[in-house]
Amino acid sequence: MIDIEHEVAVVDRRVHQAGDQAAERVARSGRITGRASSPDGGISVEVAPGGLLTDVRLSPAALSADMETLARQITVLADRATRLAGGNMHEALAGVVGEKHLESLGYVPVDDEAEAETDPDADFGDPLKHGRHRR
Repeated sequence: MIDIEHEVAVVDRRVHQAGDQAAERVARSGRITGRASSPDGGISVEVAPGGLLTDVRLSPAALSADMETLARQITVLADRATRLAGGNMHEALAGVVGEKHLESLGYVPVDDEAEAETDPDADFGDPLKHGRHRR
């Protein structure tokens, strides 16, 4: 005969232990974010896991581009930073939560070398060489 109360208590302990372990890992790793910058460094963004934009920095030169181009470039960088933030979240929690659960939430490992080799110009080009400029 199965003791339901005992089984629920066991599951509850495991859930709390996993939560404590996850909190401990996040605390050790610090704030989990993803960062991406334009090739010339004129635009940089930071996002939290899930894509919440937490910081945008624009140089005066980046502001000389037309707003449509600037918006497109920020969006491309935010997408890249979101992938990196998800990879950082995956790295921090995979041993505790389990890869399948993290991946079902969209937090997948990121191949840092492949991401670094991604040609940023293929996405939107150098913001100071392409697109219209405001006058």
